[in-house]
Amino acid sequence: MFKRLKALLTTVFTAGALAAASPSALAQAAGPDALIRQLSTEVIDTVKSDKDIQAGNIGKIISLVDAKVMPYVNFPRMTAIAVGRPWRTATDAQKQKLQDEFKQLLVRTYAGALTQVKEHTVQMRPFRAGADDAEVVVRTEIKGKGDPIQIDYRLEKSATGWKIYDVNVLGVWLADTSFKSQFSPIASNQGIDALIANLVDLNRKAAAGK
Repeated sequence: MFKRLKALLTTVFTAGALAAASPSALAQAAGPDALIRQLSTEVIDTVKSDKDIQAGNIGKIISLVDAKVMPYVNFPRMTAIAVGRPWRTATDAQKQKLQDEFKQLLVRTYAGALTQVKEHTVQMRPFRAGADDAEVVVRTEIKGKGDPIQIDYRLEKSATGWKIYDVNVLGVWLADTSFKSQFSPIASNQGIDALIANLVDLNRKAAAGK
């Protein structure tokens, strides 16, 4: 059910999306395009220099994501987009559980994908946005062996800086298309708890290597 989604996620994370850079360095980024450039470049450099991450050390990757990735992602909004309309009626406890399980799903995919990072480089495509725009799209290409990979980012301006809330891989928005096509029908037809149970089961199987 989630095979195509997992393949898209692997493409994103192998290429360096939602990357890891130090908050102090990123605070100096001039705008959303500068943020994405630095994020995408630094995750590749980080992986190349860290043998534990290359080996798929889950604990180290979780620490990396919590400390350096999540500050630049509006994860509640990303989860809400993926769940769709049923998110509005979920309780606070259900919303938190959805975010927790969704995060585990992403991190485990991240762990597998990071072992594949080799000689990738990031090329920024022309960025067009007005000075007062509160939401923008930053477009990039990831180059390595084979054809370039198109990866675009939707970002919003928040009180604490620009935040990523969706990622487009080869023309497909992950939260608004791929995740939503999988998560929303379960939540709509079977309920939020059924979706949570589904994610828990996926993460359990992933942890067991199934």
